[in-house]
Amino acid sequence: MMTEMTEAAAANELMRLARAIARANRRYHLEDAPEISDAEYDALVRRNDALEAAFPQLIRADSPSRQVGHEVSASPLSKVTHEVRMMSLDNAFSDEELGEFVARVRRFLALGEDVPVPMTAEDKIDGLSCSLRYEGGRLVRAATRGDGQVGEDVTANVAHISDIAQMLSGDDVPDVFEIRGEVYMERAAFAALNAAQEAAGDKIFANPRNAAAGALRQKDAQVTAARPLRFLAHGWGAASAVPGVSQQAVMARIAAWGVPVSARLVRCGGLEDMLAHYRNIQVQRPDLPYEIDGVVYKVDSLDWQARLGFVAKAPRWAIARKFPAERAETLVEAIDIQVGRTGKLTPVGRLRPVLVGGVTVTNVTLHNRDEIGRLGVRVGDRVVLQRAGDVIPQVVENLTRDEDRPAFAFPDHCPQCGSEAVAEEGEVDVRCTGGLICPAQRTERLKHFVSRGALDIEGLGEKTIEEFFGLGWLESPADIFRLRARRDEIVGRPGWQDKSVDNLLMAIEAKRAPDAARLLFGLGIRHVGVVTARDLCKRFVTLAALRSVAERAHQGDEDARAELTSIDGVGPAVVEALGEFFHEAHNVAVWEDILGQVTPPDYIVETQASEVAGKTVVFTGKLETMSRDEAKAQAERLGARSAGSVSAKTDLVVAGPGAGSKLKQAAALGIAVIDEAGWAEIVARAG
Repeated sequence: MMTEMTEAAAANELMRLARAIARANRRYHLEDAPEISDAEYDALVRRNDALEAAFPQLIRADSPSRQVGHEVSASPLSKVTHEVRMMSLDNAFSDEELGEFVARVRRFLALGEDVPVPMTAEDKIDGLSCSLRYEGGRLVRAATRGDGQVGEDVTANVAHISDIAQMLSGDDVPDVFEIRGEVYMERAAFAALNAAQEAAGDKIFANPRNAAAGALRQKDAQVTAARPLRFLAHGWGAASAVPGVSQQAVMARIAAWGVPVSARLVRCGGLEDMLAHYRNIQVQRPDLPYEIDGVVYKVDSLDWQARLGFVAKAPRWAIARKFPAERAETLVEAIDIQVGRTGKLTPVGRLRPVLVGGVTVTNVTLHNRDEIGRLGVRVGDRVVLQRAGDVIPQVVENLTRDEDRPAFAFPDHCPQCGSEAVAEEGEVDVRCTGGLICPAQRTERLKHFVSRGALDIEGLGEKTIEEFFGLGWLESPADIFRLRARRDEIVGRPGWQDKSVDNLLMAIEAKRAPDAARLLFGLGIRHVGVVTARDLCKRFVTLAALRSVAERAHQGDEDARAELTSIDGVGPAVVEALGEFFHEAHNVAVWEDILGQVTPPDYIVETQASEVAGKTVVFTGKLETMSRDEAKAQAERLGARSAGSVSAKTDLVVAGPGAGSKLKQAAALGIAVIDEAGWAEIVARAG
């Protein structure tokens, strides 16, 4: 039971979930090579959400609930920064959860039960997200979603997709309008493509989404032209004008301009209509020409959408109702142990190949020692796999666990270095204690340091890291910046010529002034993910300031601890991890060594122009014109931080009727206090 879980155990599980989900996102969105099923992924997300609800003080800044997609790859395609972020969607898995979504919308907007909440509904295509920017009606740029903020430029490629108009028709097209939707491949076209690939002895694609993603992200647009890709619009991004006051009206205009939208897009008057449409689409699903994995619902009123706003990764005004999973049986032929950069030992089941919903799968993660024990999985067992999308399933049942065979012996020593492998108190993961003497951890940490979410050094891939590590050239991150002294040694090694070596060294030199948040994330401090690193750097501006407050917090300075935990999403686990990192002499040595090689600039973030930008605001009492959530969302849009308690760091208190102790504390500290009307004036002045 979650109520019986300790805070330490919850913090550790949230850390594990954040890492597992981040890896799944990278494999799915970035590498087009997913390794867990949609059902398994959704189960991880739901567990994370449940823990965050039970332990809100432990919500991590790198929480999966705040992430979208993944960093874009270091591909030959150029990068594009989205003017309006491309978001993800929250999911519902039952009628009850869909009903709760509607109830949340009502609560946020303070709507009465008798007020209808119309929604649009459309089938959720399993494709690759793409944004099309039109200026003066002409297509000027197309980009993939990437991590939501930065995607890849695929303008030349989409020119070969017949559904995508190069010029919008009509005299009401805004000067600037970004149409967003899914690039996909129809089932029949996918089958024909794989037949042709097999006949030619070429790669067979696992599923239509992977085939579409691979085709769209080609450096050579002629490869894209040879693939039968389609496009369906489902929304929009940046726009100089929006041609309607409702989701349905704007989608109708997009269709009128010559860009296809789903023929199954309808307007639902309420929850009963939404549920009926879901059942209808579920019946149609096997006969649709393309793969879908659910139905997407969006609040129809654009005014309500604007008020609802967004959470970290998704709009509050939309949700995807997912379809149930598919299942199959197969044999576990082997169980291998992999060692990650944090020393975690992860068991991976090697399966007799089996077809699950049209996809052949051969591997499945078994997560950890406890999960193997729960399922009783051993080599030779026959298991049931579950699949809800187009990726490798999870084990949901062991059909032969009662057969008389020895249990799988989970190793108590690291298979890479022989060091003892243990699980810390309150943790389920078994980790190698070898630290930096473990080759798996050292190389994995170096790979993490140069990964796309960290320093993103092009040309320094996994094989190169392993090669240079084996030669003794890379022992720590700072050694990367010393490779220029080994230029003559690198030249002439297999696969290395003057040009390739110079390109690598130039890529390394280009990171001498790295983004501070990327550098912090790259150091691999436990609990400090991409978003956590960004939020910490935003607050403290310099890495020196961050180190100082982390050290003071570790020494028992309550003000320093409070300063850290006042950052949204930074809880005790992050504070402890930072303190422990700087308390260890070898970590400090690595930190100072790398800062002797690079000089990250101060982390200055542009915020929306407003009189509260950069300030801390506390809302207290009853708000009469909006919900508390809506008020906090407004503060974030104005560049302010919304805190739950009043302290000396508070700049402004917005007090409604019934304000109590917080109002008294503000008065005692001499903090400015305004009412709800005063806050509305601040919002209005910000424009």
